[in-house]
Amino acid sequence: MAKQPQPISPLKNFFAGGFGGVCLVFAGHPLDTIKVRLQTQPKPKPGESLLYAGTLDCFKKTLAKEGMRGLYKGMAAPIIGVTPMFAVCFFGFGLGKKLQQKSPEDVLTYPQLFAAGMLSGVFTTAIMAPGERIKCLLQIQAASGEVKYAGPMDCVKQLYRESGIRGIYKGTALTLMRDVPASGMYFMTYEWLKNSLTPAGKSPSELSVPSVLFAGGMAGIFNWAVAIPPDVLKSRFQTAPEGKYPNGFRDVLRELIREEGVTSLYKGFNAVMLRAFPANAQNALIFWVMMR
Repeated sequence: MAKQPQPISPLKNFFAGGFGGVCLVFAGHPLDTIKVRLQTQPKPKPGESLLYAGTLDCFKKTLAKEGMRGLYKGMAAPIIGVTPMFAVCFFGFGLGKKLQQKSPEDVLTYPQLFAAGMLSGVFTTAIMAPGERIKCLLQIQAASGEVKYAGPMDCVKQLYRESGIRGIYKGTALTLMRDVPASGMYFMTYEWLKNSLTPAGKSPSELSVPSVLFAGGMAGIFNWAVAIPPDVLKSRFQTAPEGKYPNGFRDVLRELIREEGVTSLYKGFNAVMLRAFPANAQNALIFWVMMR
C-alpha cells in the first residue's frame, strides 16, 4: 500500500503546478522542438538522405539555420496553457483519488493511483490538444521552408478560418491516447518512488532534495516510455495537410509501419529521454518545495 500525502489546497495546486509547469517548458522546449522535427520529417526520396540524421544533427542544423530562437519556436502556446493545464492536472489527480476513497484517510494502492493519474490525463486534454496542435505547426514550419504562420494567434485564426474549431482541436483523440496512460504511469511511478525512498518511520514530505529529483526524473522517464508511440502519431497527424489522413490515426499508423517499420513509432526517443529526466525532476522539486 502507498502512503498518501496530506491534502493540499486548490490555490496551492494552481500556483505550484503553474510555476513548475512554466519552468518545465523553458527547460524542455528546445529538446521538444528537436523531437517534433525528428518525428515529422518526411521519408527521403530514393538517393536522398534524411533531413536530420538524429538528435545532435537536428540540434546543429536548427542552431546554424535559425539560431537559439529556432529551438524555442512555438513556445508561446505551451507557456500560455501550462498554468491552467497543470492546475487541471493536479485537480484531476486529486479527484481521481477522492472518487476511490471511502474516507480521506484511505490509503490507495498503486493501481488505484494509476487510475487517478489517468483521470488527470482526461482533464488536461481539453487544454493540451489545441496547444499541441499550434506548437507543432510552429515548430516545423521553418524547417519545412514555408513560413505560413506569424505566431500562435495567427495560427489559431488561420486554423479557425480554414476548418473551424475542429481544425484547432485536430489530434484530440491521439492526445488522449498519449496522455491518459502516460499520466497514470507518471503519478503511480512518482508516488511509488517517493515511498520507496522514504526511510522507515519518516514521511515522503521529509525526503531529501536528491531523492525528490530522482523520483520526479524517473517518473518522467516512465511517463514518456508509454507516451512516445502515440506522440509520434499525434505529431504526424497534427502537422499533416488537411485531408491527408481521412481515417485519422489509423492511416498515420499504417503509413508509418508500411514505409518505415515499427521503430518509426519511437522517432525522437533520444531527444525525449534527454528532456524527460531533468525537466520532470525540476518540476517535481518545485512542486515539493511549494507544498512544504
